[in-house]
Amino acid sequence: MGLRVALLNAAHGGEETRRNFRRELAADLVEFDVNARQLPSGFEFDAVVVTGSRSSVYDDEPWIDDLTDWLAAAHARDLPILGVCYGHQALAAALGGRVEYMGEFEIGYRQVSHSGDELFSGIDEAFTVFTTHQDRVAELPPGATEIATNDYGVHGFRKGNAWGVQFHPEYDTAMAEHVTRAKEEYLGADGVEAVLDGITPEAYDAACEAKRLFDNFLEYARRRREADGPVGGEFVGDEASPASD
Repeated sequence: MGLRVALLNAAHGGEETRRNFRRELAADLVEFDVNARQLPSGFEFDAVVVTGSRSSVYDDEPWIDDLTDWLAAAHARDLPILGVCYGHQALAAALGGRVEYMGEFEIGYRQVSHSGDELFSGIDEAFTVFTTHQDRVAELPPGATEIATNDYGVHGFRKGNAWGVQFHPEYDTAMAEHVTRAKEEYLGADGVEAVLDGITPEAYDAACEAKRLFDNFLEYARRRREADGPVGGEFVGDEASPASD
């Protein structure tokens, strides 16, 4: 029996995010468009994955409070959770951490170092990732441990069965180029071209190493299911709510 994973899609418009996570996660994904305030009515999943978004955790939007409340409840039930970029920040906020605006963008292929957590099993200590963010986790949740970092700050944390990573292991070069071109307002034309120059097949090949963390996360969820049985309570409502990018 395959893993049943709730994909909480926090992105806006298009299909790219949906496509990327469906490509990388070898599981039965039940999708929810959290921008439209679609969330699971229960917690009967093997794991949860929260995507990126152009929103900020501190924006005054009702769906953001809905999401962080649900994540806090899921974590209290020991449901394995992985947050990516915005999902990393939303998870940190849900568990009592603090997210802040950096005053600049980190964007492009960068080096990140991890500290040996099992999420990074089989990944070199220093590894290549694509990053695009202007917010960061400024304070970890109480009891959380930093597990990845670079010069811009926290790139990964863990608290119990919950992990967050600031970078985007799910990106391909087409997504990296699309996101970079959309940042011209912030980077300027020269800044966009400088980032695009670094989006090469060689950089992408190096960044593919980080995709292993998805398999590691799912393997952890599988072990938890085998050891403990199903996590959470009864699911109520439509399972396959539509999701957008």
